[in-house]
Amino acid sequence: MTKMNNPKFTTPSGDTAPRQVWQQTVDAVLAQTKSQAAGLNSADAAERLNTFGPNALPEKKGKPGWLRFLAHFNDVLIYVLLAAAALTAIMGHWVDTLVILGVTVINALIGHIQESNAEKSLQGIRNMLSSDARVQRNGKHETIPTRDLVPGDIVILRAGDRVPADMRLIETHNLRVEEAILTGESTVVDKITDALEGDLPLGDRVNMVFSGTTVSAGGGIGVVTATGAETELGHINQMMAGIEKHRTPLLVQMDKLGKAIFVIILAMMVALFIFSLALRDIPMGELLLSLISLAVAAVPEGLPAIISIILSLGVQTMARKRAIIRKLPTVETLGAMTVVCSDKTGTLTMNEMTVKAIITADCCYRVEGDSYEPQGRIFLEGSDEPVQVQPGTVLETWLRTIDLCNDSQLTQDERGLWGITGGPTEGALKVLAAKAQLPAVEARLVAKIPFDSQYKYMSTLQHIDGEARVLITGAPDVIFAMCREQMSRHGAVPFEAQYWEEEMARFARQGLRMVAAACKPASLDATTLNHEDLQEGLIFLGIAGMMDPPRPEAIDAIHACQTAGIRVKMITGDHPQTAMSIGQMLGITNSSQAMTGYQLEHMDDAALAKAAVEYDIFARTSPEHKLRLVKALQDNGEVVGMTGDGVNDAPALRQADVGIAMGIKGTEVTKEAADMVLTDDNFATIASSVKEGRRVYDNLKKTILFIMPTNLAQGLLIIIALLAGNIIPLTPVLILWMNMATSATLSFGLAFEAAERNVMNRPPRKTGQHVMDGFAVWRVAFVGSMIAIAAFILEAWLAPRGHSPEFIRTVLLQMLVTAQWVYMINCRSSDSFSLSMGLLRNKGIWLVTGVLLLMQLVIIYVPLMQSMFGTEALPLRYWFITLVIGVAMFLVVEVEKRLTRRFRKTA
Repeated sequence: MTKMNNPKFTTPSGDTAPRQVWQQTVDAVLAQTKSQAAGLNSADAAERLNTFGPNALPEKKGKPGWLRFLAHFNDVLIYVLLAAAALTAIMGHWVDTLVILGVTVINALIGHIQESNAEKSLQGIRNMLSSDARVQRNGKHETIPTRDLVPGDIVILRAGDRVPADMRLIETHNLRVEEAILTGESTVVDKITDALEGDLPLGDRVNMVFSGTTVSAGGGIGVVTATGAETELGHINQMMAGIEKHRTPLLVQMDKLGKAIFVIILAMMVALFIFSLALRDIPMGELLLSLISLAVAAVPEGLPAIISIILSLGVQTMARKRAIIRKLPTVETLGAMTVVCSDKTGTLTMNEMTVKAIITADCCYRVEGDSYEPQGRIFLEGSDEPVQVQPGTVLETWLRTIDLCNDSQLTQDERGLWGITGGPTEGALKVLAAKAQLPAVEARLVAKIPFDSQYKYMSTLQHIDGEARVLITGAPDVIFAMCREQMSRHGAVPFEAQYWEEEMARFARQGLRMVAAACKPASLDATTLNHEDLQEGLIFLGIAGMMDPPRPEAIDAIHACQTAGIRVKMITGDHPQTAMSIGQMLGITNSSQAMTGYQLEHMDDAALAKAAVEYDIFARTSPEHKLRLVKALQDNGEVVGMTGDGVNDAPALRQADVGIAMGIKGTEVTKEAADMVLTDDNFATIASSVKEGRRVYDNLKKTILFIMPTNLAQGLLIIIALLAGNIIPLTPVLILWMNMATSATLSFGLAFEAAERNVMNRPPRKTGQHVMDGFAVWRVAFVGSMIAIAAFILEAWLAPRGHSPEFIRTVLLQMLVTAQWVYMINCRSSDSFSLSMGLLRNKGIWLVTGVLLLMQLVIIYVPLMQSMFGTEALPLRYWFITLVIGVAMFLVVEVEKRLTRRFRKTA
């Protein structure tokens, strides 16, 4: 089967200038798709299916699981360990071989598990396609598999259907479609069939429906204009498939550290091998075992596992704070984040449309409350005294109209949470009426004209306390045209268009959406209501200004992010004025105007890179715009977090360094593409996660600074023993015990360290900054050399006293482990006195101390462990000697920290 692109449309006159399908009339689209209202015949459909291919998204086969697992052995330090394992196996040291291989397998398993969900997001998009479609073929209705749809098919839509392909509507009946998965806006879209003008963003193409969206009400008929990969959903799928996830800053830095260690190990092993062969008469087997010990000592085998454990603890902490981390390195990346690009609706705002202001002919009012909870007072603008709504006033008549001419309902669930059924606009009006606590009346609905997108209003005929009244609510400009009078405190007076237009302009500058209301008396004998009844006699009552208000906690969270050096950008599908108004309320005020998707569309990469930095608010954006913005920010060196909930956000979330999905209103596709899921859909959770990410990174750096000196000390002991021609002071299995058992255990103590006080008052760390900066290298060299010198002195003191090599190794082991323990306490702070931080504040330190003591007792005194590790029982006084050495080293490091702090301040 040869698959071709879906047809491109030209003007009916034959002009070669392309016209988009939403810009054409129904007849033009039918003509150019070579279709008709009766639908295609079977032969035409089969031919088009052969030409354009099935209506399905292309699948790309991923790597098999076993190949992804083996890829985790592709690391220079793993090569060193595998070579060491091979040599120990050749020499018959099977315990060493099995332990070393076990370490490599564990590290590979951890990495494999972390990436196991990477490809699920693409499958999630494919699952959004409907399975069947109702079409008009051969002049009759048929139900066919969705994948058999072709351009030109006539599809019938009903409430509850998932739209099977992109279509131009040719007939609508109060058709309303939920398009949030593509546009990000939660309000339903009223559909029409008229041709539209201009290069419109997807959310404004109201004469079209798109694959994967849902029909929420009404019905309609459409002609298929795009299928499979050519649909809007298909474009998102293609973008997702083409995105390679960036490696996190931590992984990049660990790669650099690993390569540096590898070069050092290789150079030293070659030099020592040549030196020992030329100048020392050391048997080959003993020399190889010494070099293997050096390799094992220099490689921080436990570091990958320790890093994963610390990240996992961070994941658990974030989960308690309502942030679910899907990929472990995300915890650390959050701490390096420099920009957060956030959706508006539901993340920065309440996602609960709320009336904030009312205009009547005489007064302007402001309304309290930011949610569906019917609590809040009404005030005259400029007054602090709440208004008491009096019967018969203009305000009471207006409130009664919006309450009764309304299809929504106010609800309260078993948890006491308030909500609405029906559209958010009508729901906001219903909540306002409840806040006003209107006196009860006897009202009966006699007739109704439902809201229709063509007319942009709804109307009811009501009997209220024995009087008949026609009520109407809808778009202000439509209702303006139907009114000749307005209600004032003096009764009905002539309509003043200029007054209302000025007030509407003021509302628009505040980003408020507007709904107008009017009414007129009617006959008690009337039993029907039609559009002609509304053409005369209506009296204009007033306008409500409503908005989706900012979350109060989001305002504080944005300020916290800005204090922490993180710039917050709003990227929304909403209108520019609304976005700017909400942005100002939230404190996103770096830019004086919003950049629109239309402007982004016509920018080259250089202009976009500049705009991405200069502007903080972007409106009417598409998935492509969001993706380009994230890439532009990354190209500028930013570490980008991106929030989203719809399928339209998935490509940008996958591209971002930290993709953040909404857990409540987010689609499964978005959650699978994300690195983090917010279970409360709250921006404030991002700020608390950044704080946790910085704490985790600080503790990771402390852990690396803690582990590396031990490796250096072990390496120095072996190197000097080889140079001096002495017996190796530590065997590979003892080195692995320290690197995998004691180091890992003690690292838990640092993992539980609380965040430092200034953690959210400092800028994000630079991503190019090496985890082993100049200060860290000095600290590792200083502490590692000090531990090695202490070990040499201890060994020199023990050797003449006739102790066995096993006894000396056991004392050295205990001394090194004690040095690790005291240095772990040193590492609680990089420059402050560690004991001033309060040892009782971190209970993890005492837990790991107890575990470490038990482990050392087992390896030193249990006969089975003595035979496995080559240790001997130690008298109590040697425990005391090693403890005294450890305390002395603790004090030396604390003095060094104080001197280093002074040096860094003056440098």
